[in-house]
Amino acid sequence: MKKRTSLALLLLFSLALNSLGQTTPTLPQQGQSGDDEVVRITTNLVQVDVTVTDKNGHVVTDLRPDEVEILEDGRSQKITNFSFVSLEGEGARQPVANAPGTTVDKTAPPVPPARLKPEDVRRTVALVVDDLSLSFESMHFTRQALKKFVDQQMQPGDLVAIIRTGGGIGALQEFTSDKRQLYAAIERVRFNLQGRGRFGAFAPLEGDLVKGSQLPGGREAPEDKSGSLDEINEFRENMFAIGTLGAVNYIVRGMRELPGRKSILLLSEGFKLFDTGSDSDNFRFLESLRRLIDLANRASVVIYTMDARGLQTLGLTAADNTSGLSPDEVESQLSTRSKELFDTQSGLNYLAQQTGGIAIRNTNDLSGSIKRVLDDQKGYYLIGYRPDEATFDPATGRRRFHRLSVKLKRPGLNHRTRTGFYGISDEKAVPTRRTRVQQMVGAITSPFNSSGVRLRLTSLFGNDPKAGSFVRSILHINVRDLTFTEEADGWHKTVFDVLAFTFGDNGTVIDQVSKTQTIRMRGETYQNALANGFVYYMTVPVKKAGAYQLRAALRDAASERVGSASQFIEVPDINKNRLTLSGIVMQGLDPATLKSATQPPAQEDVAANAGADAARKTEDVTDATDPQASPAVRRFSRGMVMQYGYVVYNAKASPSPQLTTQLRLFRDGQLIFTGKVMPFDLTGQQDLKRLNGGGLVQLGNEMIPGEYVLQVVVTDALAKDKYRVATQWIDFEMVK
Repeated sequence: MKKRTSLALLLLFSLALNSLGQTTPTLPQQGQSGDDEVVRITTNLVQVDVTVTDKNGHVVTDLRPDEVEILEDGRSQKITNFSFVSLEGEGARQPVANAPGTTVDKTAPPVPPARLKPEDVRRTVALVVDDLSLSFESMHFTRQALKKFVDQQMQPGDLVAIIRTGGGIGALQEFTSDKRQLYAAIERVRFNLQGRGRFGAFAPLEGDLVKGSQLPGGREAPEDKSGSLDEINEFRENMFAIGTLGAVNYIVRGMRELPGRKSILLLSEGFKLFDTGSDSDNFRFLESLRRLIDLANRASVVIYTMDARGLQTLGLTAADNTSGLSPDEVESQLSTRSKELFDTQSGLNYLAQQTGGIAIRNTNDLSGSIKRVLDDQKGYYLIGYRPDEATFDPATGRRRFHRLSVKLKRPGLNHRTRTGFYGISDEKAVPTRRTRVQQMVGAITSPFNSSGVRLRLTSLFGNDPKAGSFVRSILHINVRDLTFTEEADGWHKTVFDVLAFTFGDNGTVIDQVSKTQTIRMRGETYQNALANGFVYYMTVPVKKAGAYQLRAALRDAASERVGSASQFIEVPDINKNRLTLSGIVMQGLDPATLKSATQPPAQEDVAANAGADAARKTEDVTDATDPQASPAVRRFSRGMVMQYGYVVYNAKASPSPQLTTQLRLFRDGQLIFTGKVMPFDLTGQQDLKRLNGGGLVQLGNEMIPGEYVLQVVVTDALAKDKYRVATQWIDFEMVK
């Protein structure tokens, strides 16, 4: 059946508006690593990572096994494994920041983010902002340091997360190389009114209201006989300290799924290892801290800590009020302030030391400190030995903590490593995900997509004058990964579970889908589903602009194979009347199906004339002949014509819109083609606030197979310079 190009390209948006809030399976529909072990604790091998530096702090790479001695509980062990792992690669050394003296064009369109594969990851870093403890002052400088890191210090091959300890599960999965997502995370880093942080790092000095002191009007202050205020404050401090450790524990568990050696940088105002409470309370706190350290060690996570308070003046400041205080009382309160700094830093020091990290304190250069942490991750040694049977206490089953230490025989060197482990093997320490819920939640909280069932997720932003903004998501399922049982009369049945969450910019769940689906097919429908897969459509109305994450998991009930997919999407504020683009709908067409009243466009290579081809529009096209080239899958063959469409919102129209469009093509994050600047076609437009755009691109026969990104750049000549350019992009794959 023939249809107008604009209608074909905007079909998904019309579907979305007709089914807001619904989740509908469509049958049939068009279709289409292993982790590096670092720390290992087994009954046959104990292997740990050791960082060795010279007196200048540079990583030493030429150490020999005979220059190292490793001890367990003070007893020397025979080294059976010894190797140096370099984290420096060509990608990691590429400069990201602009060279000094260069001018940055702030109006230039942004570069679409390249998808980072597990094998491309050089460094995995979680920047954990302890908003449960940070003061208003510290939060300001922390935000500045984070922005500088993303702007200037982040390198190709870095997988980064910016996480708040006061956030929930929605904040955990922001491990990404996409700077848009990291900027959105930084925007959520704000002073937490519910935390224990104050305006400044320390409370100002002031006199206590005790019996005999005078209040305004000559009234005498009441006597506090209970002393309960100090107890409440102490209890509150302890609870927030436990909350910080709990959040770090949760993050470490999430990072356990990532490959290789990982790092956490905790930006905090610290916590106390001991308080004035009972010995049993202190023991429980230290035991939970030690178990966190053991978990981090087994997950190959090095924890660095930074005191975000910087270099503090512990003497009198302008904020202090010494009125009514004797010299001894002033001295006592200043001494308490110094002790608080020492006690809270001791907790940060201990956590870093026990996991092989560095504790950074008493410096105002937070950005430089982040760089120091990154520079520390240039390489490490893996050292292993065969443990004694007594290490794991097979007779008694006791899980004693075993201390590890390393001695270097070459003078002038320093080292850092993990300080110990519990006598339990990794197989028993890591719980097996047995239940359906555990399997699906594990997949949906994994930073990398699970591939037990191959899924492809596409989320598109759109807006309707009546329904408002929405996110339309297409989840393509590879049916060959599902298990079918044969029934009478040629029927085939499969059962699978679907779990999907949409998280808002504060980590809260905006929408969720959880259901078990039973599907029966036979004949041609079954064969088409096997060949092409099928699609779930999920549409979520969005009442508030911001950054959103959609995460979906699917579990085959019979085999218990699980697949997952996730996507980050920004929803702009349409009400600000700024130039904005919807998501891009894309599909591939066979050139032979293109028909028009005039001579069809020449089949030219995309690298030679993509801009001109994109500007041409045909009145009539047929549906995509290859299901793999559908909007849900977007796997194109050489020589295909790629059809794309989008909507332009809020173009200035006085007296009429003056828009231009341009295409840019990227491969592996590198710009490989820039099209000509073309005038936007206003023919037949009904709503000047919602302009339908699109075109055709001829894919050349010489295009290399791989992953690509198509970017559309729209410029409004009537808008202010700051809001003149809007961009949108979508990924696709070229196959042979």
